[in-house]
Amino acid sequence: MKFIHTEIPDVLLMEPQVFEDKRGFFMEMFREDQFEAEGINTHLVQENHSGSCRGILRGLHYQIQQAQAKLVRAITGEIFDVVVDLRRSSPTFGRWIGERLSSDNKLMLWVPEGFAHGFYVLSDWAEVLYKTTDYYAPVWERSLLWSDPALGIKWPLLDGQTPILSEKDSKGKLLSEADLFE
Repeated sequence: MKFIHTEIPDVLLMEPQVFEDKRGFFMEMFREDQFEAEGINTHLVQENHSGSCRGILRGLHYQIQQAQAKLVRAITGEIFDVVVDLRRSSPTFGRWIGERLSSDNKLMLWVPEGFAHGFYVLSDWAEVLYKTTDYYAPVWERSLLWSDPALGIKWPLLDGQTPILSEKDSKGKLLSEADLFE
């Protein structure tokens, strides 16, 4: 697996080695020893699977306690995956990274604890798998507003239309009002 450092050093884009032949393909999504060699000592405890139509935006979510690191992959379709650094003490606080993840490119994104995460569906349908380092705890879940001008996220909105949001996500907080990590 190739680990690619992004503009925010703790956020990694991962390019797996894919073995293809006339039958299809095989790849390893996660190997603890490779993560440890990159300095990521983690234990993954939960795996989630989400399906969404074109134009859906999910996020930007995080848990202020029981913080979750995530390994994210689109297994069907294409998404624009975004993470925002919410660690006040970080030199990259308030900065974001966006990557296109798709079933074609097979790229994965490592989202450390202390980041908000969300994605926007670019294809007609997308399915996303993500593994987490802690369990979902709704009492600690928070949402950061996807369109906060202070963040300046350049979402590749289809036809410039407002994305389809859940009620919870439409009420996300501005960075200036959000619960943050130290």
